[in-house]
Amino acid sequence: MSAEFRIRRAVQNDLESLVELLVRNKRLNEEFDPMLTVSSEIRTAARKYLSEALSDAKSLVLVADDQKGKLLAFLKADLVDRVFYNPEREGVIREFYVLPEYRRKGLGKLMIDTAFKELVNMGAGVITAEFPSQHKIAVTFYENVGFRPLFSKYAREPSR
Repeated sequence: MSAEFRIRRAVQNDLESLVELLVRNKRLNEEFDPMLTVSSEIRTAARKYLSEALSDAKSLVLVADDQKGKLLAFLKADLVDRVFYNPEREGVIREFYVLPEYRRKGLGKLMIDTAFKELVNMGAGVITAEFPSQHKIAVTFYENVGFRPLFSKYAREPSR
């Protein structure tokens, strides 16, 4: 499988492809929960968000591409301080998306393993992942690669 793709840090030239993968990720989240309705300005917001991450020393953006340079997956994580807990630094996986035709082939696990090593090298003492609670694909995937629930976030919309 590894001959089909490579995992590397993203560069500024990847930005437009990253935007498309992030939009796909957010639209998938929307399918799992109507409280995650995608904004009409998603592409503009995604471009700014990812551009900032690519130049931030506390952010990690990884991509998997094929031999032709097509992006197949991406992962965005941040190194954050844990004010109240030890270890003091946490690597937080905030975005992770693999194109459907590359799922269940080991690419996702390889991306997580690579991110784990990179985040530890950046100083993280624990690695966490944020994703919508109702996203059953993500729940199953993260459990299968050794993550466990840590916090829950509950939401309630105001009455209309």
